[in-house]
Order: sequence, then C-alpha cells, then structure tokens
Amino acid sequence: MLSADEGVSADTTDTDSPPAPRAGLDLHLERPAGRVRGSVMDALRDAIRSGRLPPGTRLPSSRAFAADLGIARNTVARAYSELVEEGWLTSQHGSGTTVSRRSAGAVRAEGFRVRRLPARRPDHDLRPGQPDLSSFPRGQWSRAVKQALHTVPSEAFGYADPYGRPELRLALTEYLARARGVVCGPDNIIVCCGAAEGLTLLARALAGAGVASLAVESYGLPTHREALRTAGLHCPPLAVDAGGADVAALDGMQEVGGVLLTPSHQFPTGVPLRSDRRAAVVDWARRTGGVIIEDDYDGEFRYDRSPVGALQGVDPERVVYMGTASKSLAPGLRLGWLVLPDRLVETVARQKGETEATCGFVDQLAMAEFIRTGSYDKHIRAMRAQYRRRREQLVGAVGRSSPANRVTGLPAGLHVLLHLAGGNESAAAREPAWRNLAVEGLALYRHPEVDVDRDGLVVGFAAPAQSAWPAAVEALVRQLP
Repeated sequence: MLSADEGVSADTTDTDSPPAPRAGLDLHLERPAGRVRGSVMDALRDAIRSGRLPPGTRLPSSRAFAADLGIARNTVARAYSELVEEGWLTSQHGSGTTVSRRSAGAVRAEGFRVRRLPARRPDHDLRPGQPDLSSFPRGQWSRAVKQALHTVPSEAFGYADPYGRPELRLALTEYLARARGVVCGPDNIIVCCGAAEGLTLLARALAGAGVASLAVESYGLPTHREALRTAGLHCPPLAVDAGGADVAALDGMQEVGGVLLTPSHQFPTGVPLRSDRRAAVVDWARRTGGVIIEDDYDGEFRYDRSPVGALQGVDPERVVYMGTASKSLAPGLRLGWLVLPDRLVETVARQKGETEATCGFVDQLAMAEFIRTGSYDKHIRAMRAQYRRRREQLVGAVGRSSPANRVTGLPAGLHVLLHLAGGNESAAAREPAWRNLAVEGLALYRHPEVDVDRDGLVVGFAAPAQSAWPAAVEALVRQLP
C-alpha cells in the first residue's frame, strides 16, 4: 500500500482543467518481478493504461512510495523522472507528481477500458412510478434527522435489528391505521429496503413453507415476477379487466398458495379491484389458507375521492400489506415495510438474517419523526394536490389536441394509460421521438404467458420538476397522432 500525502499538482499544459482528483491516503500497486526501477515503471504504466490511475491522479511522494515498497528513494525518484520524460506523469516543484492528462490518449489508443459517460438523459422523464424529486421536503427532513440524532439511544449505532427500529414500527402502526385502515401492532411490521426487498423476503419465506405457486396479475412489474421466480415460485397470471384482477380464476388453480395484487390502483392499467372481487379473494384465502399480498404502492394518491382503505383491514391474518416511501417521498431513501400476519412475522424476519441489506437507522428514525410530527401527512397532502393538477392538465391537453386518443384509468397514482388513435403504442414508445420523452409501452408489463389483448403508453406525470412540467406536457402532445 502506498501512502499519498503530498499536495496536488496540475498539468501546466491544461490550466483550464478542473481540480485534479485525489488518490486518497492509500494506493495499491502490484510490482512485477525484475529490475527494481524498471518493474516500478512497468507497474505504474499498467495502472495508468488500465484506467485505475486516471489522468490528474496524485501519486505518493517518492519518500513515502519508497518506504512502502521497501526500496531506495532514489530508485523511485528516477522512475518518476523517466515517466515524466515519457509523458506518463507530470511534475511541478513543490506540488508533487500527478498522472499526466495527456496519458488519456494512450489509454484510448491501446484499447483499454475507460470510464463510460452516462447515456444522454431524455428531454422529459415521463416514466411511471417516479415522484417529483425536486419537491422532496429537504428542510423538514433535515430537522427530522437532527431531532432523531439528538434523541437516539446509543444502542441504535450497533448492529441493526432485522425487524427495523421500534420507533418507526410504532409510528407506522399509528399512521397506517389512520390513513390506510391497516390493522396491526408494531410487532407485525418488518422494515425493509424498499418494496422489492420486502417481496423477496416474503417470497423466500413462502417458498420455504412449501408454497409452489403464487398467482400474479397479467399486467404488473417484471421485477416482482422475477423476485418470485428467483425464490422458486411459479407465477400463473390472472386476467385483468375493468374490474381489476379476475380473482375467481383462483379456484381453478390447485397449486396456488397465494396471490399478489394491486387492489387500490392496479399497476399499470390503473383500475381498482371491484368491491365484490375484494370480498371474493378474501373468501378464497379463508377457504384455502392462501396468502394475499397487497402491494399498496401509491394508495395515498386518490384524486376524485378519499383513498379506498387497504384490503388488509378486512382480514389481517390472510393479507400481507406491502408499503413504501418510494412514491410518497423518494426511492433513494430505500424505506419500505411489510405488515405481516402473526404466523409469518418470525419466518420472514429469519430471511433477513445478519447479512441481509438493512436500511440505515438514521433514515428510519427520521421517518418515524417525520410521521410523528405530522410532516409526512402535510407532505402527502401537498403532493396529492400537485399530482391531481398535473393529471387534470395532462388529460385536458390530450383531449384538446386529439380527442381520438384516450386516457384511461382511475384518477389516482402517478401515471395514466394512454391509448393512441393509430394503435401499436408499445412500438411507438421505442421510436426515437417517444424515447426522448422516456415513456414506456404497456407491453413491458405484460406477463409472458399472456396473449396481447390491449396496448397503451404508460405515462408518468410526477417525475418532472414543477418548472419542467408545462414543457413536458407540450412535448407529449406534439407527438400525438
């Protein structure tokens, strides 16, 4: 390990370049066998060619380098000097030695891997399921973090509880009962790193308990189906129509031990599960001992009336409630939760074990504080009003521009389903003009065992910042046939 402790120099041939990146305190360098000075030079050249030492990286002082390698300082100094002459390094008196910015050409010329630039971002991000990140309540969240750290017990800095922080589980118990009609106690809740991790844990627990198949809606997130299949579960599809999933078909699926539903706002078609079907699926679970997984991904966002209560409240011992802060706050927080029947809590918690990913205790405590003080409710109300206006503006703009195009789905959530007059919407989504709007075709969400029975564009209206929203709507309308 090489210690880098001198100042940073700049390549004097590129005075307008940004500050040189720092190598840090340690630099690992493998020195091949052979002549000492030559092997050091070869090792440095290889590190630069491979891109591990990018242009502008500061190198250790010759004294520190020699001490770490166990060789003479003069040997390192001569190696540096020769590499400067070759153009690999640059040196300035009193400022140290850095990798030359000219070496970037050698890296490209010799065909070595270089860091790729990120793909060009679309002009307007209209993908579904993404909130307006520019509206994240930074000030309130910062205060919640400070308060959480001020009052946190010292034990919170230790290894994480697989169930999650008790403060957050208590806050969620009270919030979910009040806002979503969920019936549970803190001991029924397991905090996880988002809904995807929660579903993975649950799928492994069910597979371990002998469940072979878990039915899913014929349109839904491919990542959810993949999580179930990875756990060893077969995922037969349930047809989705204007009344939501056709849960009556469960009676003909003999090996199915559970079903995954989005009853409040079917994703991505946007319809709710009809009331008689809500009752029917609970009856099925009671008769068969099956498990209902309720993905309440955007249940707080209903615009034409008060949100429908969670299905879990009808039968807490048969329904697993899956929630997340990804739509209401930000996916980067990696906060999700499972509300489990008593019989499944321990089984699912064991799936986390000691090495499973666990969201940080600071964010958990901040979320608890955010809920406890009412800041979460306030934020939800503000975003509900903002998203309602956006949806109304989007529907109105489409109707005025081309009435032959139809927007369908419940006035809820963060997306709509748009049917183009010309048809074949999923193909249109792959065309350059539409890709520049970052919309997705319904085909992306179709179960692979389902025949094509409809099409549409799944258009998210939440992701653009407030200032960018009018231009996003205008760009979308321009593409309509």
